[in-house]
Amino acid sequence: MDGRAVVDERRSLPGRGAWLHPDPQCLAQALRRRALPRALRVAELDVTGLEVG
Repeated sequence: MDGRAVVDERRSLPGRGAWLHPDPQCLAQALRRRALPRALRVAELDVTGLEVG
């Protein structure tokens, strides 16, 4: 695993997943609370591919 978060639009990728509302404010709040790394059970998570606009 390379530590990158990716959007799985087809819901078919293997491994752990976390649902995230498509609102950029939801992503910002999840990052502030470190909710994504906690949900995915990783220490560090690269979310640059998730950044919106």
